[in-house]
Amino acid sequence: MLDIAGELHRWCAEGRDFAVATVVAVRGSAPRPPGAALAVDAGGTAVGSVSGGCVEGAVYELCREALRTGEPVLERFGYSDEDAFAVGLMCGGEIDVLVTPVRRHPELAAALSAAARGEALALARVVAGPPGTPGRALLVRPDGTAEGGLGGGPALDATAAREALALLDAGRTAPVDVGADGSRCGEPVRLLVECSVPPPRMLVFGAIDFAAALVRAGKFLGYHVSVCDARPVFATAQRFPEADEVVVDWPHRYLDRVAVDARTVVCVLTHDAKFDVPLLERALRLPVAYVGAMGSRRTHEARLGRLREVGLSERELCRLRSPIGLDLGARTPEETALSIAAEIIALRRGGSGIPLAGGGVPIHHDAAVEPAGAR
Repeated sequence: MLDIAGELHRWCAEGRDFAVATVVAVRGSAPRPPGAALAVDAGGTAVGSVSGGCVEGAVYELCREALRTGEPVLERFGYSDEDAFAVGLMCGGEIDVLVTPVRRHPELAAALSAAARGEALALARVVAGPPGTPGRALLVRPDGTAEGGLGGGPALDATAAREALALLDAGRTAPVDVGADGSRCGEPVRLLVECSVPPPRMLVFGAIDFAAALVRAGKFLGYHVSVCDARPVFATAQRFPEADEVVVDWPHRYLDRVAVDARTVVCVLTHDAKFDVPLLERALRLPVAYVGAMGSRRTHEARLGRLREVGLSERELCRLRSPIGLDLGARTPEETALSIAAEIIALRRGGSGIPLAGGGVPIHHDAAVEPAGAR
């Protein structure tokens, strides 16, 4: 639900009555992960998606029915072997969808408002549990404060808040099973914990034409993109209109002061030793998700030598992705940006980078361990 928070917050501000259908569980191959949502207002307007089109019509009608009754409903959709065009997932998997009328749960509106403002939060909702609890929600903020309740008493809320904070720290959305009494042993309660975190950062060093294309790719993938270069004639907002930030400074000095985390990606496009070496010396020692550097194989070997001279270990050097990007045969800045973006995605999701056709590899590598990203 939080993936469409901006639009739904606007609906709340306009006083619209609407219901939200959220994917709460996935089994096998499915188009959308847990947390994906479709919302329908009283006028029949729809936004979002739960299946990429397979079961949207049926879920739309469930939302209309929930608006009429005011009651939440949990429905399972899967592939129909008898009729390939029946309501089902053509990819062969199954999804559980929870439909909730928002007017019954003000904490949902509060979560949508906070997520639309870019605040970090976790939203725990009861998917299955004792009568009267499904659809109930608990909004948990990073400082541990909470709004709402799951209908099972303080112990259940406290346990859910702890689980939500752990997932929020990891920036993940996932189902969680707890006991109705707050333990792991009582009557089971299944929750979906959705997390909304600020967008991950992409730091692009080197204000060149390849950087402009990479900025566009980064924005398309949902990153907060910064461009940094020590040369003021090149590092201008006019040259990088889609960047969130354009900084004129020595790259390593900027990296020293910018906040990074385990989702941050660092792309070094300068291929100039006076910029690269001090920058990579720092970047490869930071807890970031990806460090890539542009340059030929010869440039890369020379760069490795300089980095060894400044004290980087072989383990640290193994983190460096260079030459940057996957082998797509890229030539143009746009093609190169696509190859870099593909490598970042493959590393994040555990992909191999080989063609899916005939490759015999899973399509969704992370389905079992990371049902949804940080968006």
